Order: sequence, then structure tokens, then C-alpha cells
Amino acid sequence: MPQFLKEIYGVGILFFYYVKYIILIGWPVLLYGLDYKPNIIMDILWVYCLALMSKDIIFKFVLKKSHCDNGSCSSKK
Repeated sequence: MPQFLKEIYGVGILFFYYVKYIILIGWPVLLYGLDYKPNIIMDILWVYCLALMSKDIIFKFVLKKSHCDNGSCSSKK
């Protein structure tokens, strides 16, 4: 069972890493531009993607943190 949960977690990370931009921009375009019907599941996914994008912006520009802060990246010396 723990292996299954790890796989689901990995799929979730990959899904939201690549799809958050598409959902964040595409859902309002579909909803307001193309007159799609409102969908509560897509609304929840859109809010979640907005939170992920806000976290990325805060970490990158406000806190100025990156994955290489601990000195483990090969380009930093």
C-alpha cells in the first residue's frame, strides 16, 4: 500500500507541475470566453493551481529561495 501512495503522490506532483499553468489560464477562457458551464471540480482545481502559483511566486521573488540554497547544486561554488 505505501508504494501505491508514493506513485499517486508522484503522479500528482507531475500533473500539477505541468498542468497548473494550463488550468490557471485556460479555465477562465473556457468559462467566460467560450461559455462553458460552471463545474465545481474545475473551480476547486483552479483555486488549487492559483495557490500553487502564488507559492511559486512568493518563494522565487519575495523570499528569494531556490532549490540550490543549501549548496548542493553543481553550478554553485
